Amino acid sequence: MHSKVGLDFKKVEQAKELSKQIAVEVQTFVEKYTTVATERTICRALGIDGVDENSVPLPNVVVDFLKEKGALSQGVIFWLGNAVINTGLTTQQIAEKIATGELDITKDAHVTNPEKLEEALRPIITQTIERIRANRLRREKYIAEYGEDSARPYIYVIVATGNIYEDVVQAQAAARQGADIIAVIRTTGQSLLDYVPYGATTEGFGGTFATQENFKIMRKALDEVGEELHHYIRLCNYCSGLCMPEIAIMGALEGLDVMLNDALYGILFRDINMQRTLIDQYFSRIINGFAGVIINTGEDNYLTTADAVEAAHTVLASDLINEQLALFAGLPEEQMGLGHAFEMDPMLKNGFLYELAQAQMTREIFPKAPLKYMPPTKFMTGNIFRGHIQDALFNIIGIWTHQGIQLLGMPTEAIHTPFMSDRFLSIENARYIFDNMHDIGDEVEFKEGGIIRERAKEVLDNALELLKIMTSEGLFNTLEQGKFGDVKRPKNGGKGLDGVVEKGANYLNPFISLMKGRK
Repeated sequence: MHSKVGLDFKKVEQAKELSKQIAVEVQTFVEKYTTVATERTICRALGIDGVDENSVPLPNVVVDFLKEKGALSQGVIFWLGNAVINTGLTTQQIAEKIATGELDITKDAHVTNPEKLEEALRPIITQTIERIRANRLRREKYIAEYGEDSARPYIYVIVATGNIYEDVVQAQAAARQGADIIAVIRTTGQSLLDYVPYGATTEGFGGTFATQENFKIMRKALDEVGEELHHYIRLCNYCSGLCMPEIAIMGALEGLDVMLNDALYGILFRDINMQRTLIDQYFSRIINGFAGVIINTGEDNYLTTADAVEAAHTVLASDLINEQLALFAGLPEEQMGLGHAFEMDPMLKNGFLYELAQAQMTREIFPKAPLKYMPPTKFMTGNIFRGHIQDALFNIIGIWTHQGIQLLGMPTEAIHTPFMSDRFLSIENARYIFDNMHDIGDEVEFKEGGIIRERAKEVLDNALELLKIMTSEGLFNTLEQGKFGDVKRPKNGGKGLDGVVEKGANYLNPFISLMKGRK
C-alpha cells in the first residue's frame, strides 16, 4: 500500500501484533467472568421487559434475586431454562412471579444438560435473533434503495434537549438540512446508573435518557423523514457505562445504527471499574457486530485531559487495542468507528499540519474502518466566529483524509446546547467544504522530509514504544499507571466491581455462538 505520509507498514504490523498480545491477555481474563449487566442483557434477549410495582426493571429484579441467593455464577440461562422446564411459564411470566415473591427459581433446578436448557428457551432465542436480523436487513434495503456518497464522511449531528419528543423535532430538522447520523446525546450521569430506565422520557439534563421506548420513538421519526428525503438517516446512542451490553441489545432490537461503545472510555472518564468494563464490552460488541451497528470509540476524549501534541500517540495505541478487542468479539473492521480528535491549541504554529498528518496516518493504518473524527471542543470559546473557522478547518481535514464519520462542531459549542439554527450553520459549513474539496485527498501529495511526514512517523514510533511497554506490563497495569489521558485507575477501584462474578460450572450463554461474527 502506498502511504502518503511515508508510513513504514512493517512498524504498523508490529504495532498490531503487540496490540493483539495485549488483547489476548484481556480476553483470557474476560472469558472467566460475567457481570450483572451481561446477565441482564441475556434476560432482555430472552424477552424479559417492563418494571415491577416499584418501577424497578424486571431484568434487574431477576439478576438481583439470583445475586442475593449467591446463584448468579451459573448464569440466568441455567436458572431460567430450568424454570421454563419446571413451570411451563414464559420467561416474562417467570420474571413477574419473581418480582411478586411467588417463585424462587433456585429451589428446583436439576437440569444441567446445556442442550435441554437451550431447547427450552429456543423459541424466544430464535425470536430475538430473527428480530435483530430483520432490522439489519431493513437497513441494508433502505441504503441499497437510496444510495450513499461513499467518498465523503457521514455528517453526524447531535440532539440534546432532554425530552425525546423535542429531540424528534430537532432530529427531523437536522435530517432535512443534510445530516446523515443523528446522535441522541444521553442525559448526564446515565452511564453511572446500574439499570436502564423504562419508557419514554421528557426530563433529562444535557441529553435524553437512553431507553428502549425512546429508541423506538426516534427510529420511527427518522424512518419517516428518511422516506420523505429518500435518504437513510442513521440513529446513534450510547451503549457505554454500567449498562453497556444492555443498551446494545435494546438498540439492536429497535434498529439503531451507531453506538458509542469503547473498551476504555468508561474506565478513564467515568471511573467505572476496569474489570467490569472490559467484560461488558465483549458481549456488547458481539451484539453490535451481529446487528450491523457501527461502534464509535472514545479516544478523542484523551486529548481533552492530556496535551494533544505530546499525547497523540496514546490515541493511536488505544485505537489499535480497541481494534483487536473488537476483532475478538467478531466485529468487522467496517463497523469500527475508531475515534481521534482535533484538540490542539488553535494558536499552535502548524497545528493544522500536525492534525492533517495524524488524520491521514490513522486513515492508512485502519483502511477499512469508518473512522470517527471528533471536532475541536477543548479550545472553543464564546467567540463563535473563531469557533466556526476552527470547525471549517476540521471539516477540511475530514474530507481530505476520507474520514468515515464527521462529528460536526457547533458555533455555540462552549456556550449552550446548540439551537437548530446552529446545526444548520454547521451542516452548511460541512456540506460546502465536502463538495468544494471533494477530491482533494486524491490530488495532493506530501513532500519527503516535510512536517506532515515527520509528524506521522513520530506518532507511530511513539505509539509503538508505548505498546512494547504495555505488552510487558499488561493493560490493567498500564491503566493503573495513567498512560492514557493522564488518568490513573486502580484495578480493584471504581464503580461496579461488585457486579463482577466468576462463571460457574453450569454457565451458558448461547447468544455468543449465535451472534459472534455472524449476520
